[in-house]
Amino acid sequence: MPANILISACLLGRPVRYDGKGKPLSHPAIERWSAEGRLVGFCPEQAGGLPTPRPPAEIENGMTGEDVLSGRARVIEITGGDVTAQFIAGGKKAVAYALERDCRYALLIDGSPSCGSGFIYDGSFSGGRHEGNGVTAALLRRAGIAVFSDREIDRLVERIDTAGD
Repeated sequence: MPANILISACLLGRPVRYDGKGKPLSHPAIERWSAEGRLVGFCPEQAGGLPTPRPPAEIENGMTGEDVLSGRARVIEITGGDVTAQFIAGGKKAVAYALERDCRYALLIDGSPSCGSGFIYDGSFSGGRHEGNGVTAALLRRAGIAVFSDREIDRLVERIDTAGD
């Protein structure tokens, strides 16, 4: 049976982003996987208890999701609020949800302090970014789920086709 794909709910157009909007990803593979019932939409920030809309948040001091999980960094809102616990809780729920639904792959929106897997913002709220994983992407990788950013969809298609998934 083909593997399912956990996908950031915002990439399906759901209005779950911090600004209350979606960011739909248009690609023939998304249409095909959706028709096959393989896409499992999930928003870890909402699952962690954060409202929509919500203040933008970033991982402090140019750190990464791995640093958050090890206790070396926090996820901070632009207002100064510490939302680390909500990001970790949402990430853990994403992993459980993905495993329950046989998701061997994840397609996540880049830049997010939850879902970023190629880059994340640096914590300065100035648009600066650096390479790294968000909290959810780090947890999914730890669980053995292959994570791809929305910018890597063609790589995911190739990987799935090669693996026969």
